[in-house]
Amino acid sequence: MTSSAAAKWVPRYVAIGLAWGCSFLFIKQSLTFLTPVGVAFSRWLLGALTLLAISRVRGVRLPPRGPVWIHLAVIALIFNVGPGILFAFAETRSTSILAGLVNSLTPLTSLFFISVIFRDEPVTHAQVLGMAVGLVGVVVLLGVWRGVGATSWVAVTALGFAVSLYGVTFPYIRRHLTPRDLAPSSLASAQMILATIFLAPAFALDGLNGHAPTTGSLVSLLLLGAIGSGFAYMWNFEVIAAAGGAMASTVTYLTPIVAILAGVSILHEPLYWFEPVGGAIVLVGAAIGQGRLRRRHPVGLRPMDQPR
Repeated sequence: MTSSAAAKWVPRYVAIGLAWGCSFLFIKQSLTFLTPVGVAFSRWLLGALTLLAISRVRGVRLPPRGPVWIHLAVIALIFNVGPGILFAFAETRSTSILAGLVNSLTPLTSLFFISVIFRDEPVTHAQVLGMAVGLVGVVVLLGVWRGVGATSWVAVTALGFAVSLYGVTFPYIRRHLTPRDLAPSSLASAQMILATIFLAPAFALDGLNGHAPTTGSLVSLLLLGAIGSGFAYMWNFEVIAAAGGAMASTVTYLTPIVAILAGVSILHEPLYWFEPVGGAIVLVGAAIGQGRLRRRHPVGLRPMDQPR
């Protein structure tokens, strides 16, 4: 790849890492005047409006009527509505740093659902090893030796459920939407529109927490919705097109670093030594499971027998 070609996608790659890494900071700031439901509704509304504007400029229409909208409704529920509420809820009881680090489990949960549950791919020894290493990383990340009272296990459970929903989403998309070859901005716009519709009644009942918004919280919400849930989605697909899916997916290793830096420097949240160490172990487990730490197929890492 030439330096001129790399120059076209690297700035977008870095912007994605910054946008998604700072999203946990933005959620925390938005919670000063919104409930978890309010944060989820507002971010997807702003994301939908942003993507609709991008689609209009590019001349891209929403998906045609038919079964595709049923699949988009399912994805909106398991990718947008559920995790949107769960991450915001968890951050009412934990730091944005913890949320950002637990989010790094997404590659492992995706691997688990793709290989073990959906059985779209044969399970390899590398994947088993990667998931085992990731589990060790979770134990370290949560600092379980400190005892149950040291960590909000309600928050941890919410975060775990959220990344599990993310893990279900990717094989579902690959099975039901990827073969349709529709424009990403079209699918994303429809998905966020549906999420906004699903959340609207709950927002009307319990969207505001009674506190007045500050300039900082409003700016955070705008960045969370328009940039993190809008532009970053499109930038991700542009990086995939320019550099390939493997390179684009490595942004997963950048976002927890950004989340830690934002949480410590802006929110002045405490950072315990075992959190970044555990997060690093989780990312190593994800890299092993995805085959990133080997150049060729060594003996002993061949695919296991196909599940029956």
